[in-house]
Amino acid sequence: MSTGQTPAGPPRLHDDLVRRLIAGQFPRWAGRSVRRVPSGGTVNAMYRLGEDMVVRLPLTAGGAEDVAAERAWLPHLARLLPVAVPEVLGAGEPAEGYPWPWSVYRWLAGENPRAGALGAPELLAGDLAAFVAAMRRITLPGAPPAYRGGPLATLDDSTRAAIETLRGIPEEGVDCGAVTAVWQDALRAPAWDGPPVWLHADLMPGNLLVDGGRLTSVIDFGCTGVGDPACDLFPAWNLLPAAARKVFREALDVDDATWRRGRGRTLSQALIALPYHRGTNPAMAGNARHVIRAVLEEGA
Repeated sequence: MSTGQTPAGPPRLHDDLVRRLIAGQFPRWAGRSVRRVPSGGTVNAMYRLGEDMVVRLPLTAGGAEDVAAERAWLPHLARLLPVAVPEVLGAGEPAEGYPWPWSVYRWLAGENPRAGALGAPELLAGDLAAFVAAMRRITLPGAPPAYRGGPLATLDDSTRAAIETLRGIPEEGVDCGAVTAVWQDALRAPAWDGPPVWLHADLMPGNLLVDGGRLTSVIDFGCTGVGDPACDLFPAWNLLPAAARKVFREALDVDDATWRRGRGRTLSQALIALPYHRGTNPAMAGNARHVIRAVLEEGA
């Protein structure tokens, strides 16, 4: 999940702490190799455990809240989706000075796709559309509201504040007038008036795994729940080139209002992420720049 910001004093994680947590709570896995998995994520740290498991530890209180959601929903979602999703193998609890629940998952092989370096972008677009469509068909009762799933207007203050921040960072070269026009167009789009649908709600490249250019897994369901279907259109601008974007839209049969809201949501996230991450997280900042370019090239 890409929500929440790392607090001033996040827990200090290291290989030995993870070994102690495993030995204390899952002794059958003690002695397996432990190594940090490089990641551009800001809410969770991951450690490979042996060759077939991964330990995922929240870095923020907000991330810790997502642990319970994944434990509750992933077993039910897994059987309804066309690609692999994380499988919880162990439910860890606070210990050894680490303050939050954590989990052990089965390792999912693959690599994160990179915008501008996709092996089969139109095929990947079809795979992503199939995943989003499968999420929308889910009818599991008791669904929570998805993070980002509410009215677009709730993002207005933070989006406009981010635009003003970027106006003061001329070296980023953001056309603040143009992004404001796209944002205002999204706000004018008719609101979703259908029933809320199931969403992943954080379809960033870092939460996708591909092999041979095709989607094999979707990870990090901390934002999942129900809401506006526009929330799962993020890959159209944060990953796919224009021709593949068209394949994605046509496969999902997205109407104009939903497309405009989806573009606005994706742009909003990028505008907020860029000034926050530009000096600390090259992957997140780079993707934000890509989104802004893709949105402006498409036009309002």
